[in-house]
Amino acid sequence: MKKTIALLTGGTTGEKVISVKSAATIAQNLDTDKFDVYKIMLTHQGWFYEPADSMKVEVDRNDFSLQLKGKKIMFDGVFIAIHGSPGEDGKLQGYFDMLQLPYTTCDAMTSAITMNKGYTKAIVQDIELLNVAKSVQIFKEGNYNQEQIKKDLKIPYFIKPNNGGSSIGMSKVTHPSDLQKALDKAFKEDDQILIEEFISGREFTVGVVKLDGKITVLPITEVETAKDFFDFEAKYTPGVAKETTPAPLNAEVNARVAKIATAVYQKLNCRGVVRIDFILQSGTDDFYFIEINTIPGQTATSFIPQQVAAMGMKLNDFYTKLIRETIG
Repeated sequence: MKKTIALLTGGTTGEKVISVKSAATIAQNLDTDKFDVYKIMLTHQGWFYEPADSMKVEVDRNDFSLQLKGKKIMFDGVFIAIHGSPGEDGKLQGYFDMLQLPYTTCDAMTSAITMNKGYTKAIVQDIELLNVAKSVQIFKEGNYNQEQIKKDLKIPYFIKPNNGGSSIGMSKVTHPSDLQKALDKAFKEDDQILIEEFISGREFTVGVVKLDGKITVLPITEVETAKDFFDFEAKYTPGVAKETTPAPLNAEVNARVAKIATAVYQKLNCRGVVRIDFILQSGTDDFYFIEINTIPGQTATSFIPQQVAAMGMKLNDFYTKLIRETIG
């Protein structure tokens, strides 16, 4: 029997445009023989289903249902394709938990914690073979001391809004006098900021997913960009970054990355598909944790579709297995 799936897209942040593109890829690759799919747009104005043949219909948020042509549509589960808030920070997950409606992502607790880069680093820092850069977490209204930060951390620094994704509000600071400007930029995006020592090296991103009851590490992608770091422009502008999947790594390093990524997935109690970013430090053999993305992009050029293809699997089959694993 077909499952009735809500494909939830949109959101309330600057990442909405990417969420819409991700949902388009997912919709094109969901098996219509197995799933009846209703794409639902979440915005500041409301939650709406927009059928091609009629006016948009508002979702009844009391039970997450739709009234269509006199018929009430209830869902078997939700494919969450919203990057940033409220899809990736645990808010929607908590709502669906209360409705006892299954969904494709990490649970509310993991989603909320992993949106906070500082908290995530504190949890993963004791994983074997994994390193984390030295950092300081500061708050907008806190009594932080810039001179103390400059003493505690070695230049250059990475300044990151502690919550959020897509590298919005991030800066690389190569001179201490530029710290204030970078803090001002980041505080426009968030009330918490992570300042960490910059780790120079090769950057890799790793998709991890549980399929058929087994944690699977997808083929690794190496990311090279002429920019100082892999920012929003580098992520979403064709040609700015070079992405190689599978990454040119020897068997030992490949196996080590897979072991680390699996441990991160387990330690953070992940479910569904996530993407974990690492740096292999120049001059050493050490992997450093950058961040985890619990609702990674699914646009046609995103990493996860690239990695699924490199594994020799069709996206259609991948999404079917993902839904069966998380929704049933």
